[in-house]
Amino acid sequence: MAIGPDYIEIVGPARPRAVDVKTLPYPGFPTDLQPQIMALLSLAEGTSTITESIFLSRFKHVDELRRMGAQIVTEGQSAIVRGVKKLVGATVTTTDLRAGAGLLLAGLAAEGVTVLEQIQHLDRGYSDIESKLKSLGAEIERLATN
Repeated sequence: MAIGPDYIEIVGPARPRAVDVKTLPYPGFPTDLQPQIMALLSLAEGTSTITESIFLSRFKHVDELRRMGAQIVTEGQSAIVRGVKKLVGATVTTTDLRAGAGLLLAGLAAEGVTVLEQIQHLDRGYSDIESKLKSLGAEIERLATN
């Protein structure tokens, strides 16, 4: 770790470790972060379980992550996530704001090009997100639609 006047640099492991997560009301793990943690755990070493106890329909992004190579099986309110070494770029559809954020993060971590469709969900909650991510070093651009 290095600390400078306007930065903190942290180096983590090559792959995160698997963990089990259960969404709960405050002060528990927030359901709004469940799609993002699922994207991260898709690349983790080992098998994780995510239990969604707040919104039963919050797994809409699972099929999209599978298109990118994630190994996820849903069983009722739980998702079993077996981490893979890499995700691959794909065309995926955002179904809501939080799922879109998770798919965006997965796309940034994936090898190749990922295209997010129906990004109006992201625009609703994240103003000019591509510029903010570019400032952090992301290779991202907004494409005009026909």
